[in-house]
Amino acid sequence: MIRKGMKLYSILFGACPKCHQESMYTVKNPYVISDTLKINDHCSHCHTKYRLEPSFFYGSMYVSYGVGIAFAVAAFVVSYLLLGASIHIAFMSIIGTLVVFMPVIMRLSRNIWINLFMSYDKALVEKTKD
Repeated sequence: MIRKGMKLYSILFGACPKCHQESMYTVKNPYVISDTLKINDHCSHCHTKYRLEPSFFYGSMYVSYGVGIAFAVAAFVVSYLLLGASIHIAFMSIIGTLVVFMPVIMRLSRNIWINLFMSYDKALVEKTKD
């Protein structure tokens, strides 16, 4: 079970990495393409600044490569090995998967990247409740 306080919670749901109380993104739905990467300046609960430095999220491009590979391998395994599709159909399914999940991959990569540098702070959460 994934719950607040776990790094995986912040990564999967795009929650503030420090308090897990709100989404880092201005629009929660990643498929609103014009707003996919629009991020709040800071958390309204704990005031954590999301942009640690200018161009901070450029590093998430490296993470995006690995996440994209994971999605591509999953698409290949499902289509080629489990469903028995031809190799051409399997590669078409990889392309389709990467196109359809592009907004999710971009957000997951940003979430992983920021969570490499920030951790959940239980004391901060209790302080903001008061």
